[in-house]
Amino acid sequence: MPTLESGEEMRIVVGISGGSCGIYGVGLLKVLQELNIETHLVVSTMGEYVVKHECGMDLDELKGLATHYHNNKDLAAPISSGSFKTNGMIIIPSSMRTLAAVANGISDNLLTRAADVTIKESRRLVIVPRETPLSVIHLENMLKLAKMGVRIMPAAPGFYHQPETIEEIVSIIVGRALDQLDIEHNLLKRWGGV
Repeated sequence: MPTLESGEEMRIVVGISGGSCGIYGVGLLKVLQELNIETHLVVSTMGEYVVKHECGMDLDELKGLATHYHNNKDLAAPISSGSFKTNGMIIIPSSMRTLAAVANGISDNLLTRAADVTIKESRRLVIVPRETPLSVIHLENMLKLAKMGVRIMPAAPGFYHQPETIEEIVSIIVGRALDQLDIEHNLLKRWGGV
């Protein structure tokens, strides 16, 4: 089991914002629950809407997949402080609004504050943006974050695995996001693997 420090279990912050592909956020939470990894979930208003629209899942069902849920307006939640230790954060999916706020240090809600804390504490932050086409503004914000060490992982699955179902496509993106935090899983067939 991955650890935070000796004897402590792994702790991951999961943010879901309003980019399409809420299914990736749901998939990530399910896998982290199966791996018995402590999760702290924060969802934007549009993230809640997208998960409901695309996955037919309401906020209460989504909360049930997380160890802890924090309201996006609660800037006093534990994940808003650097003294609350985590192994990192994944924003999946990320809207361009959320990405821009994080890139420019705008911590006006818990999701963007938690990302800001992750950056300032030099913890791993993975952002899975979902937008196409990308404007110069989007690309500049991604470049700015990448220069800070943030992992930008567009929701663009590879197909060399020859996925046959939506679940397999979701597993590819979720697995690659987990790779960025060094979390062991068996969600995808690795290139050159046996």
